[in-house]
Amino acid sequence: MELPHRVEKPWGYELIWAKTDRYVGKILHIDPGHLLSLQYHEKKDETIYLLSGEIVFRVQVDGELTERRMREGERYHITPGTVHQMEAIVSSDLLEVSTPELDDVVRLEDRYGRA
Repeated sequence: MELPHRVEKPWGYELIWAKTDRYVGKILHIDPGHLLSLQYHEKKDETIYLLSGEIVFRVQVDGELTERRMREGERYHITPGTVHQMEAIVSSDLLEVSTPELDDVVRLEDRYGRA
């Protein structure tokens, strides 16, 4: 994979700008009104940082899905097994740094019909 590498998504795109056997760096661009899958990761450990825009970040805490608005400059650490989802209120760019398990996604709900 040549870097940077852009991956088109139904909600926007990912720009993978770093990839090693120990970590991956991405920029997630989410178009307004679009959302990522309600999902969790079995091994992947990630931290997101909102570069620009505003999102609704949903995360399961004590078995209950909670919502919080995230604005530019806020961050969240997502540990393996944490159910989460991001929805853009306006055009938003997130910096994601994670362990390298790119295909470790368990989708619980997906607006775009992906398995």
